[in-house]
Amino acid sequence: MSWILQTDRLALRQMTQADFPALCRVLQDPVAMTAYEHAFDDAEVQAWLDRQLERYRCDGFGLWAVVLRETGAVIGQCGLTWQDCRGEKVLEIGYLFERAHWHRGYATEAAAAVKHYAFDRLDAQEVYSIIRDTNTASQNVARRNGMQLRGSMIKHYYGMDMPHLIFSVFKAP
Repeated sequence: MSWILQTDRLALRQMTQADFPALCRVLQDPVAMTAYEHAFDDAEVQAWLDRQLERYRCDGFGLWAVVLRETGAVIGQCGLTWQDCRGEKVLEIGYLFERAHWHRGYATEAAAAVKHYAFDRLDAQEVYSIIRDTNTASQNVARRNGMQLRGSMIKHYYGMDMPHLIFSVFKAP
């Protein structure tokens, strides 16, 4: 297994087709997917996975599988993607976790490791997290990751206008 990152409790690696069932546990959970306004069907989960595999090929990164080191179980995903932020292409730290593993600090731990990866390995000068305005838990993860609120924007998804907050943090000099 080729780990991209490791923390005390977690290891991050590229996803493979074998991770489809773990992705379904997150992306097909209507509570976990509240920010998206709907749970995904199998085809949408597959498209999500295919998009990450393409990102690995094209960008060298994407959302990575988050593995609980103690058990080897995939409990979510966290990583970097290019996103449009008010017409600017920005590097975003994204995270989605299986609900059974919420409120244990895993998202914060993974997001902090990904931030350091972006700064140290990719020499990024700033990283973002663009979060649904109603998603207080994810906003708290961004704040714990040293990010500050920089503004807001509307994302158009599934025919809906969805207000999002823009958080970012700069690389320390």
